[in-house]
Amino acid sequence: MATTSNRLGVDIGGTFTDVVLESDGQSFSTKVLTTYAAPENAIIDGMHQVCAKAGIDPSQIDQIIHGTTLATNALIERRGAKTALITTEGFRDVIEMRTESRFEQYDLNLNLPDPLLPRQMRFTVGGRVDANGAVLIDIDRAEVEAVVDQIAKGGFESVAVGLIHSYLNPAHEELVREVLTEKLPDVAVSISSEVSPQMREYERFNTVVANAYIKPLMASYLGRLEDRLKAEGVACRIFLMHSGGGIISIQNAADFPVRLVESGPAGGAVFAAHIAARYGLDKVLSFDMGGTTAKICLIKNQTPKTSRVFEVARTYRFKKGSGMPISIPVIDMVEIGAGGGSLAHVDAMRQIRVGPESAGSEPGPACYGRDGTRPAVTDADLVLGKLDPENFAGGSIKLHPEASKSALSNHVGNTLDMDAVEAAFGLAEVVDENMANAARVHAVENGEDLSDYTMIAFGGAAPLHAGRLCEKLGVERLLVPEGAGVGSAIGFLRAPFSFEANRSVYMKLSDFDGDRIKSLLTDLKAEATGFVRTCDEVSPILSEFKVYMRYSGQGWEIPIELTEEQAMNPDVATFEARFIEDYSKLFGRPVEGMDIEITVWSVNATTPPEKVARMDETDGARAAVAIGARQLFDAASGQFLQSNIVNRFDMIEGQRAAGPAAVVEDETTIIVPASRDAIRQPDGCIDIVLKGSAQ
Repeated sequence: MATTSNRLGVDIGGTFTDVVLESDGQSFSTKVLTTYAAPENAIIDGMHQVCAKAGIDPSQIDQIIHGTTLATNALIERRGAKTALITTEGFRDVIEMRTESRFEQYDLNLNLPDPLLPRQMRFTVGGRVDANGAVLIDIDRAEVEAVVDQIAKGGFESVAVGLIHSYLNPAHEELVREVLTEKLPDVAVSISSEVSPQMREYERFNTVVANAYIKPLMASYLGRLEDRLKAEGVACRIFLMHSGGGIISIQNAADFPVRLVESGPAGGAVFAAHIAARYGLDKVLSFDMGGTTAKICLIKNQTPKTSRVFEVARTYRFKKGSGMPISIPVIDMVEIGAGGGSLAHVDAMRQIRVGPESAGSEPGPACYGRDGTRPAVTDADLVLGKLDPENFAGGSIKLHPEASKSALSNHVGNTLDMDAVEAAFGLAEVVDENMANAARVHAVENGEDLSDYTMIAFGGAAPLHAGRLCEKLGVERLLVPEGAGVGSAIGFLRAPFSFEANRSVYMKLSDFDGDRIKSLLTDLKAEATGFVRTCDEVSPILSEFKVYMRYSGQGWEIPIELTEEQAMNPDVATFEARFIEDYSKLFGRPVEGMDIEITVWSVNATTPPEKVARMDETDGARAAVAIGARQLFDAASGQFLQSNIVNRFDMIEGQRAAGPAAVVEDETTIIVPASRDAIRQPDGCIDIVLKGSAQ
């Protein structure tokens, strides 16, 4: 990646927009409330604040890297463009029938989520391609034109095209796009053979529909952002973080906005991986908690775990299968509706429930004083002493404790015969247990024991809850890096330019064709490299090869990484050995006597990652100087304890703050439980360890 002197990272979240400026080795950051009607306004405001801190003019910014939840929110809230789907005859209802699996098999009143497009917005055409890519029935251009005429009458803004087996032979989809472009030049078009050229029609069709659904919205937003920045004198290039953990150009982002769906959380995972490399940690649990959601990701060998399918907008207690599957490369993480703005209520069983509904930034939690009346997690944190009402967000937002107590009593305490403090304790324990349970399930699904892991916490709300989460999970060590409150935005500035190209081509090892494999992987490498070159014309590009394999008859495959030598000189024995090795690690033993098959081929082109030097750590032998004290509720003992207040930036390398304590800074507060101590490491990380231990 080319070196620049002034780089801006921007993360639009559900409550706050985080802005970080790195200028000649120094970092300047701020948090501003997200402006929903025009998100670019918050970016401009935050940009001016950090430029003022750095003493530079916005015109001196050399590069902007941006991540956003706008695409995700548009899908969740169903506020995208008026979209049509053109698909093959007989497959009109695929996105409604789903896979017919029941994500809650004992619920007799189970309601499947509605498809993104109702039936009257789905159109069919003839023509048929078989599972090998051969044309069985030619597509009729006149029939396509007639369907496009129908779409023209409907006033659609965007069209998705998803035809059966088009991932093997895109000719029919390309013809449909040609007709659409000729007849409806102002309508956005997305075709599945470019958006997600993978097998499994439900996931592929849903992905291309999602891309089409948000394409006009994101194109409009990105265009407005470019114009606003130019008006402010900022003429540098803008790049977008994608869900796979890399950076793409603004044009690629506008063409494939579905790849931005998890861009913010992906930046956080990159940030955590960077910290893990600095400390030489091979097993890390990243914990990112903002205003709306909490995200948990496993990072092994300083690399976040990745996947090629994930779900957006889960509707049923965050159960797998209850959301919209998106089939794109993505950093694999579990996400739950637990953020500082998540609202609490008491259900019919007299149990406290938290989220997924969020107060966001408008009106925000009750304590914001913006006419919010329902209690949020931030209200509970304030009542429990975790937050200073006079110094929230660096003093830019004054909090109102009495409003929090009133909201907690009215919506939780009065129903359950609790006072405001007890209601706040119950709310906090519920949200912490929800996050702990999500982490446990994610670890079990990946065959991992979290007691071997170190947690890295970031996001505005994570340091408030991470210590208690470690107690619940049995995690002994917690790192809260400098800039934790804006961790995802910092992660954007650490990410490489990258793009992953993948394609489904079914092949059994018994029919192994080395020449075909080499040709396929060479084409994918060229495709992925071409995307990276639109961002960076000079840096060297590394290629990472992956194939997805399974035993014949199995429903899902596992990813198998290959070296470039193995990929470019394919050998059946090597492929089989690599599959058996990884399969045995996951499931304990291989299956004898069964053929093995490959379903998806993938090449990720990336610029080299930033080199990270291993840091020498300190044991924290000296006591930190407190700037005050206050009563802080300790969840493990269930009582308020007198706790020291320590300014993070007054702590000197090697100083230790004994828990219970609060380590304060402008963007967040680190709560140190009574069971732990906090050590200031040389790089500014606050290292929270079991009381009395040394690193």
